[in-house]
Amino acid sequence: RDSFPFYLHARSRNYVSESEVCKLESLPLDFGDYHPLKPITVTESKTKKMNRKGSTSSTSSSSSSSVLDPLSSVLDGTDPLSLFAAAADPVTTTATMDSTRKKRDKDDSSAVGSDFEPWSSKRGEILARYTTTEKLSIVSGRKATTTGSAVSEKVRTRLEELDDLEEGSQKELLNLTQQDYMNRIEELNQSLKDAWSSDQKVKALKIVIQCSKLLSDTTVIQFYPSKFVLITDILDTFGKLVYERILSMCVDSRVSLPDNFSPESANDTAKETCLNWFFKIASIRELIPRFYVEAAILKCNKFLSKMGISECLPRLTSMIRGIGDPLVAVYARAYLCRVGMEVAPQLKESLNENFFDFLLTFKQIHGDTVQNQLVVQCVEIPLYLTLYSPAIDWILQCIAYHAPEVLLTEMMERCKNLGNNALLLNSVMSAFKAEFIAARSMDFIGMIKECDESGFPKHLLFRSLGLNLALADPPENDRLQILNEAWKVITKLKNPQVSYCLFCFAIHSVFNKREVNTVLADVIKHMTPDRAFEDAYPQLQSIIQKVITYIYDFSLLFSVEKFLPFLDMFQKESVRVEVCKCIMESFINALTLEDEKRMLAALINGFIKMVSFGRDFEQQLSFYVEARSMFCNLEPVLVQLIHSVNQLAMETRKVMKGNHSRKTAAFVRACVAFCFITIPSLSGIFARLNLYLHSGQVALANQCLSQADAFFKAAVSLVPEVPKMINVDGKMRPSDAFLLEFLCNFFSTLLVVPDHPEQGVLFLVRGLLNVIQDYTWEDNSDDKVRIYTNVLHLLSAMTQEVYIYHVDKVDSNDTLYGGDSKFLAEINKLCETVIAQILDHLKTLGKEETLKRQSQLALYFFNTILAHGDLRNNKLNQLSVNLWNLAQKHGFADTSTMVTTLEYIKKRSKQPELSHFADLALRLPLQSRT
Repeated sequence: RDSFPFYLHARSRNYVSESEVCKLESLPLDFGDYHPLKPITVTESKTKKMNRKGSTSSTSSSSSSSVLDPLSSVLDGTDPLSLFAAAADPVTTTATMDSTRKKRDKDDSSAVGSDFEPWSSKRGEILARYTTTEKLSIVSGRKATTTGSAVSEKVRTRLEELDDLEEGSQKELLNLTQQDYMNRIEELNQSLKDAWSSDQKVKALKIVIQCSKLLSDTTVIQFYPSKFVLITDILDTFGKLVYERILSMCVDSRVSLPDNFSPESANDTAKETCLNWFFKIASIRELIPRFYVEAAILKCNKFLSKMGISECLPRLTSMIRGIGDPLVAVYARAYLCRVGMEVAPQLKESLNENFFDFLLTFKQIHGDTVQNQLVVQCVEIPLYLTLYSPAIDWILQCIAYHAPEVLLTEMMERCKNLGNNALLLNSVMSAFKAEFIAARSMDFIGMIKECDESGFPKHLLFRSLGLNLALADPPENDRLQILNEAWKVITKLKNPQVSYCLFCFAIHSVFNKREVNTVLADVIKHMTPDRAFEDAYPQLQSIIQKVITYIYDFSLLFSVEKFLPFLDMFQKESVRVEVCKCIMESFINALTLEDEKRMLAALINGFIKMVSFGRDFEQQLSFYVEARSMFCNLEPVLVQLIHSVNQLAMETRKVMKGNHSRKTAAFVRACVAFCFITIPSLSGIFARLNLYLHSGQVALANQCLSQADAFFKAAVSLVPEVPKMINVDGKMRPSDAFLLEFLCNFFSTLLVVPDHPEQGVLFLVRGLLNVIQDYTWEDNSDDKVRIYTNVLHLLSAMTQEVYIYHVDKVDSNDTLYGGDSKFLAEINKLCETVIAQILDHLKTLGKEETLKRQSQLALYFFNTILAHGDLRNNKLNQLSVNLWNLAQKHGFADTSTMVTTLEYIKKRSKQPELSHFADLALRLPLQSRT
C-alpha cells in the first residue's frame, strides 16, 4: 500500500431521500377481464424460422420476445435444445411441471417395491468404509470465454469448447486430501447445476465428461468405491436435468404427459432434442466417459421408441467389455444395473448378461496386471477383493430381486464352479434372499471351507452366513449340524474378529440359553490371552447388542453363567459405561441422560411460557426467580427464563409507553439484574454472547444506560474465549461463521449506544477492535478482514449528522456530539487503522495459492468504499481503482459480477449528488479472461 494514510472520507447520507429513490415504483394495475381462477390462454405472438445448415426449415411459435439458445445463445435462431422455451407460457409451464415432476418422482420410486433396498441406503456406508489417507489428484477444466461477435466465430468457438477437455486444456490439482477431493467433487456438482440453470449446456456437458474420466483413474485404489459414489451422484443429477428438460417440451398448456406415455405422445421438438443429446454423447472420444454419460440419460430413450431402452442396454453392456481394468469394469456394470433397475426393472436379461460377463473376466483379478498394480500401491489381495463387494453385491441384488429360484440356483452353481470364489460367495450371501441361503446352509458351509485362506477373509464369510440365519431359520434337523460344522472351521481362525463372526453365526443358527453360554465361553477363551479383547471392543460390543436383542428377560440374561465374565472383558472405563448403558436402555426403555434432560427442559419451557399473572409483573418476576433456583441444572430452561424476563421488561415499557415511573424504572432494572447474573451460569459461549447482546438491547430500550454498557462490556470481554470449534447438534463445527454473524449484529447495536461520559470517545468500539486484533484467527481465514470491513460500515454511519435509526428516548452520539470535529477526527483515526489492517492482509494474499481469496476480498472492500466512501476525495478514488484492478488482476473475478457492478456505478452516476461516479466508471476497465 502507499506510504500516506488512507481515511474513509465517508460521504454524507440522506437516508430518507435514498429510501425514496430505492423504493419500488408503484403502478396502477388494470385487471380488466383477469380473474385468478380463469384459465391462462397462450397466444402466438411471434414466428421464427429455423434455417440452419444440415436441417430442414421449420417454424415455432412463442409468447416471449426472445428465445434462449442452450449453448450460450450464440446462434441466430432457435435450437432444439431450447425450443421448449417458446412452447408455452413460462408461468404455466413451471407450475405444471412442478406438480408433474413431484407425481412422476413418486411413480419412479415405486417402479420397484419397498422390499428392494435402494442405492441411497448403501451410499453412506460405502463413503464411510472406503477411505484413504493418501493424496489424491483431480483434473480441473479451464474456463473458456468467447470474445468474438460474429456468428461464425462463435460457432467455431463453441465447437472448440466441446473438444476442450480432450485437447489438453486441463489443469491437474495434486496432493489433495480426501476431504479436499470430496469438496472439489461437490463444487463440480454445484457448477453443473449452476451451468444448467444459466443455460450453459456445453459447460454442463463438459463438467460431466470431466467427472466421468475420473472413474478410469485407480491410482489410489482403496478409495475407488467412494469415488464411484461421488461421481455417479453428478451423473444422476445430469441425467435428471436432461430428462426433465425434454419432458418439459411435451407440456402443452396445462396438459402433461401421462405416467406411462408412449413415444408417439412426445412432440418432434422433444425427439429432436433427445437425439441431439445422444449424438453429442456419441462424439465423446474416450470409452469410459461416453459409456457413463449415455447411461446417465438412458431414460431419455422413452421419448424415441418403445424399444429404445431394451435396445440400448445390451449395447452398453457390450461397451463395458472394452474396459481393461476389472475393478473399473465391475463398477461400470454396477452403474448400468442401477440405471436399468430405475428405468426398466422388468428387463432382467441385461442384468444377467452383466453378471455372466463379470464371471468370464473374473480370472483377471488374479492376473499379472492387477497383481503388479497392487504391488506398486502396497495393497494386499484380501483388501483389494473387498473393493469389489459393493459393486458385485449390487449387481446380485438386482438379479435376485423377484427372481425365480431356478435362476438363483444357476447363479450359485456358476460361482461354485469358479476357483477361489470367496468374493463371489460373500456377495451371493449378501444379495440373495435369506430364505434361499438358510435352506442351503450346509452347501454354503462346504464352499466356505474350500475357500483359500489367503484370499477373502473367512470370518467375513461366516458373518454373512450368520446374518442370513438371523432373518430366516435353517431346516430344523440341520441346525445342530450347521453349528458343529461351522464351529470346526471358525475356532481355527486366528483373526481377533473370530469372536464376532463366531457369535454372529451361533446366535443366529441355534439360539437358546445353553448355546449362548457356550459361545460366550469360547469367545472369552479366544480373547483373553495377551489381552486380545482390548483390540476388539467394537466387536465385543456388537455381541452384547445381539444378546440383549434376543433375550428379553432380564433375569434370564444374568442367569447365563458366562455373561458376567464376558462383561469383565470391558476394562476400558468409557467402553464399560457405554455397554452398561446399552443394557439398561434395553430393559428399562430409558432415555440417555442428555435425551432425558432435553425432553424435560422442553416440557418445563412449555409450562413456563403458559404461566401468566396478567398485569402483576412483580409476581411474574418472582415466579421466574423461583423457577431459576429450581431448574439451575437445565441450561435450556435458564435460556428460556432470560428471554422471558427480557420480554417482561419490554412489556413493562409498552404499558408505560416508554415513560417509566420511579417504580417501573426500578422494576426493569431488577429484570436487567436477573439476566446479568444468570447469563454467566450458561456453558454455551454463543448462548452467552447472544444473550448479553439481547439483554443489553433491552436495557438500552428501557433507558438503563449503565446496565446496557455492562452487558456490552461483558460481551466484548467474552469474545477472546470463543473456541475454534464448537458443538452444533452433536457435531464439531468451526466457530468463525458464528462469530462473524454475532459481531455484525453487535456493530449494528453499537451505532445507537451513546458514549459513557467517563470512558472516552467510542470506548466500546475501541475495546471490541482490540479484542478482534488480538483474537487468534485461522491462517486460511479472511473473517478478520470481513469484520474490519463491517467496522468501516459502522464508522461511516457514525459520521452522519443524523443516524439511520435510534432508540426511543435515548440520545445517540449524533445528538451528543452534534457533528463535532474532534469526534469526527477520532473516527477518521480508527478508519485509518482499520484500512491499514485490511490493505496489509490483502498484501499477504499475493501468493499463488491465495490469489482467489485476494480477488474476492479486494472486490468486497471496493464495494464498501463505493457504498460508504466519498469518492470525490482523490486518494480514496485512486484506492478504489487499485482495488478494482487487483480484483481482476489474476483472472479470479467473476465477470458477470464485475459487469453488474460497473453498470450499477454508471446508473448511480445519473443522480446529481453522485455525478462524479461517471468519471470513476471511465477509470474502471473490464479485463477479458482467456
